[in-house]
Order: sequence, then structure tokens, then C-alpha cells
Amino acid sequence: MNFNSILYTLLAGALIALGYALIRAIWIYKQDVKVKRLKEIGGYVSEGAMAFLSREYRVLVPFVILIAAFLAIGNKGALKLQSLSFILGAVTSALSGFIGMKVATASNSRTTQAASDKGLNGALKIAFSGGSVMGMSVVGLAMLGLFIVLIVTTGIFGTSEKALSEIVLPIITGFSLGASSIALFSRVGGGIFTKAADVGADLVGKVEAGIPEDDPRNPATIADNVGDNVGDVAGMGADLFESFVGSIAGAMILGLTVSANDDLKIKLMLLPLLFVSAGVVASLIGTFFVRTKPGKSPQKALNAGTFGAAIIATIFVLIILKFFIGDSIFNGHSGMFHIFGSCIIGLIAGVVIGLTTEYFTGTDTKPVTSIMKSCETGAATTLITGMGVGMVSAFPCIIIIGAAIWCSFLLSGLYGIGIAAVGMLITLGIQLSVDAYGPIADNAGGLAEMSEFPPEVRDITDSLDAVGNTTAAIGKGFAIGSAALTAIILFTSFKQQSGIASVDLTSVPVLVGLLLGAVIPYLFSSMAMGAVGRAAHKMIEEVRRQFKEKPGILTEEEKPDYKRCVDISTSAALREMLLPGIISVVTPILVGFLGGPNMLIGLLTGVTASGVVLAIFMSNAGGAWDNAKKMVEAGGAGGKGSEAHKAAVVGDTVGDPFKDTAGPSINILIKLMSMVSLVIAPMLKSFWG
Repeated sequence: MNFNSILYTLLAGALIALGYALIRAIWIYKQDVKVKRLKEIGGYVSEGAMAFLSREYRVLVPFVILIAAFLAIGNKGALKLQSLSFILGAVTSALSGFIGMKVATASNSRTTQAASDKGLNGALKIAFSGGSVMGMSVVGLAMLGLFIVLIVTTGIFGTSEKALSEIVLPIITGFSLGASSIALFSRVGGGIFTKAADVGADLVGKVEAGIPEDDPRNPATIADNVGDNVGDVAGMGADLFESFVGSIAGAMILGLTVSANDDLKIKLMLLPLLFVSAGVVASLIGTFFVRTKPGKSPQKALNAGTFGAAIIATIFVLIILKFFIGDSIFNGHSGMFHIFGSCIIGLIAGVVIGLTTEYFTGTDTKPVTSIMKSCETGAATTLITGMGVGMVSAFPCIIIIGAAIWCSFLLSGLYGIGIAAVGMLITLGIQLSVDAYGPIADNAGGLAEMSEFPPEVRDITDSLDAVGNTTAAIGKGFAIGSAALTAIILFTSFKQQSGIASVDLTSVPVLVGLLLGAVIPYLFSSMAMGAVGRAAHKMIEEVRRQFKEKPGILTEEEKPDYKRCVDISTSAALREMLLPGIISVVTPILVGFLGGPNMLIGLLTGVTASGVVLAIFMSNAGGAWDNAKKMVEAGGAGGKGSEAHKAAVVGDTVGDPFKDTAGPSINILIKLMSMVSLVIAPMLKSFWG
């Protein structure tokens, strides 16, 4: 295969993914919502979600223009095109979030209706189809964006090794930076929105007023359901969009640094594009395995799709390597089987991290049961035990990530780490489909409650939602694992691009950078947590005000003002998300130009090591508190209304911004800082000589 043939293979993969997403979206919209009340409340959720997203994107336009101008002014010659690729990355990332959100908010009410009309399998089909539109849109638009950048730049500058390494790949990093920038704001903004609503709904509605979750009398309940979408659909989609693009870009850069002839170097650079194209087909086939029957667990159906796609992708990877790499030698190794091993290590590591995350956060597991029991002695012991579970969960996850990095390096050098990162996300199409399914199922249950469907309908949506909690935890595990590997290959690529031969960890600039990098995730998390606290305070005051001024709400004689609560979350999210995002972009630029490339290497090392551990701790502690509360509500430790239940709600409330705002946002923080550094590497090389 020649260079352009591989690029058109990438385009074919993108069109397959987008074509599938379009067909599924059309099918979803054809499903009828018969119940007027369901259609009305579903409309509130959809309207609130899309209004937030459109306002968020309008706020981000000046930021995108500013960074694009910086890239155009700061770069020389052909690299000025980085500014255009940055805009393309931002636009495609935003577009994937818009498409995913639009279809997800149309799928939730249709899932509820299907649960009533067609039972478990019908509801599962719609919920998963809605998630698959998000998954395939993310993969398809990422691949389409990469194709556009590659076909244009190679058409202008050629495909020689020098043109690829000095012009084409640096311009691709601009595309990845655009995706990363939108991802951070989507994650932070969505996380602040959803947790402000969730905390207000829980503390005032469940604890003070004693009404059930998703009760339509709670003014914050619509905002809470909107938040599930802006945080876990648009936010998670943007997170994995930039992980996907970043891992591909990093692996392509490292492909040109191996010890081999020029022809093989270019092949290794292009190999990730073939892998992800095969991954699209494998994910598409995997979607057909997602089927279930009454009485069977939806988890098994989703696992069948995920593991089926992984097995098929493994076969495709082996075939590609056989015909594309064969027995070629690089770094003194036989290329085919060493690269295959690195790719499979990444794929297995992602699965194992997901299973480990499930153990520490899933219902009825030993760690979560210990938190449930601690609820019997009050909120303090609930918080202490949950924090302990989160802390200890970081250890096995770091061991898995470290083993994946070390083993893939032994097999194929630094390029092997890049391929492991690509392997972890090779079936992202179906991984993200399963993850986005979660908030759709959650919303479906809330809509069933608010629309007063019979208990058997809520039983079906609850069974879907219970699985959704697990898929969300596994999705966060994948995101953390991919963040660690992607960040490592990005700042390794930065070292290559900036011309640094070696780094002395005992030198003062590096040590200063390490310390500064280690504290950045804590500063960032403090801002995110503080933002949630301030926004939640306003939400709590608003819900209390409505209950006080409209006592007829609780007796169903008056209607709550849902829009006011949505507006509070929206305004807070848009106001509070800017400073953490700006710090993430500006810090590596300041350190690079004021302290030099070696200090910047120290910064990236510190932020990656500190950030990955903190992200695991926060995400898993929050997930464990959430499911401990669900175990209490299911009848454990005294059940609903007990003192243990109140303690569990406090734990869940503290854990909400841990797992849905600060924790997941750190993943993007460490990747964004590495990507900014990689983009400015040519500028630093010129500035410092």
C-alpha cells in the first residue's frame, strides 16, 4: 500500500463510523414517544442540555481564536498552518459533543417508552444505539479530521521523512491541541453543571424534604438529568476524543524516531492509522453482539459487544502487521510480533484497569460493602472509609499502567508505548458506546419516575441504570489508563521535537519543574471542587426558596421552576470553567519560555505522576461512595430513611465532584499540558537555541 492508499483507508474508516452513526440516529428519531408527559419532560432535558452546550461553545470561541492567533504569530513558515489545524481540532471535537448530546437526549425518553412497550431488550437496544451514535461520531470525526490534515499537508509538502517530521506531524499536533482544549472545558464545565444540580437535588430533596430521587416535585431534578448528559456524554466523549487523537499523533511521531530505514519509519508512522481503521470495523461488528432477553443481565450483552470487538480487532491487527510490516527489523527486533505484543498489552491493560476499577467501585464488592457498613456509624466514618478505598485503589491501577509501559517498551522501545496507547483505544467506537449508554439509561429511569410509569417499567430502567454505573466506572478506568500512556508518549515526543538528548533529574531546573508539576493537579482540583461547592450552594438556596415560597410544590398543587435551576448550573459552569482551563494552557508556555525545555520536562513528569494517581483516587473514591449509597437504598444498613442512609448521601455528595468533575478533568489536564508543550517545542528550540 502506498502513502495515499493508507490515507484513503483512514477516510473509509471515518465514513463507515459516521455512516453508522447517521443510520442509528435516524432509526432512533423514528421511534415514537406516545406518552405526552414523557415527551414534555424529555423535552425539558433536551432543551436544557442543548442550551448549555450552545452557550458553552459561544464562550469558547474567543479562546479558540486567541490560541489560533498565538500559533499563527509564534510559528514560522509552514508551521503557521498549525493555527488552522488547531481550529479544525476544536471544531470536530465540539461537533462530536453536539451530535452525541443531541441524540442522547432524544434516546432517553424513547428508552423509557420502549421499556413500557417492548421490555428489556427493546429498551437496551435504544439506549445502546444512542450511546453508539456518540461513540462512532467521536471516532469518525477524529479520523476525518486527521485525514483532512494529512491529505492537505502531504499534498503541499510531500511525504519525505524530513517533511513528515518537521512539518506534517507538528501540524497534526495542532489538531490534537484543538481537541484537547475543547475537551478540558467540556469536562470541567459539564462536571460543574452536573454536580451543582446533583448536590442540590440530593441534599434538599432527599435529605431535607424526604422525597425520592428523580421526583418531579424537586426543582433541581431536570437540571440533574441535564447534567448527566453534559457531564457523561459530551464531557466523556470530548475526553476520549482527545485521548484517541493524542495517542495516534504521539505514536506517529515516535514511529519516525526508531532505528530503521526511511521506508520502514514511514510505515511505522502510518501503522496507527491502519489500526484505528480496523478498530472501527471491529467496533461496528461488536455492536451486533449487544442483545439480551428478559431475566438476563444487560451487562452480559454489553460485555459480549466489547470483548467481541476486542477479539476481532486483535485478529485484524495481526493481519495488518503480517502484510504491512512482515519480518522487517527495527530497533534490533523483529517488527511484526513485537509490535503486535505492544498493541495487545495496551488492549489488555485497558480491560484489566476497567475490571480493577469495577472491583473498587461496584456494588456488593468488598471495598464498597465496607463503606456501606461504615455508614451505620455516621458521615465521618463514611468519608474516612471511602477515602481509604480510593487511596488503595490507586496502587493496583498504577502497577498495571507501569507494567504496560515497561513491557511494551521492552518489546518495541518508545514506539511500543505509543502502540500500546493506540491499542488501548483501538475499539474506542464500542467502548464509548457502552459508556455513553450509562447516562441514557440513567435518564430513562428518571423520566419513568417523573412521568409516573408503572413500577415494572422503572424496574427495567433500573436494571439498565445499574449496569450503567458499572460501565461509567470502567469508562473512567479506560480514560485514566489512556491518559497515562498518552501523556507519556506526548512528552517523550516533546523531548524528541525539542532536541533534548538527555535529562538530569538532579538538576535544579528539572527539580523545580517536578515540584511545580506535582502540585498543579491539586491546584486544578481545588478550583474544580470549589466551583462545584459555590454552584451547589446557589442551587441549594434556590431549591429551598422554591419549597418555602411555593409550599404547593410538595403537595403537587404548584409546579417547580425547573428552568431557574438549569440556568443556575449553566451560569456557574460557564463562569467557573475558564480559569482552570487557562492555567492548563498557560503554565507549560510560561515554564518553557522562562525556565527552559529541561524545566518543562520536569513539569510534565511531575504533573503526569501526580495527576494520574490523584485522578484514580478521586474517581474511584467517588464511585465507591455512590454505589455504597445505592446498596443502602437497596435495603442494606437500615435502608432508605435511616441514619445510615443520610450518612451515605453525604458520602455520595462529597464523592460526586470527586468522580464527575475534578477526577476525570485531571486526565485531560495532564494530556493538554503535554500537548501544549509538544506544539511549542519548535518555538522553544528556536528561542533557546
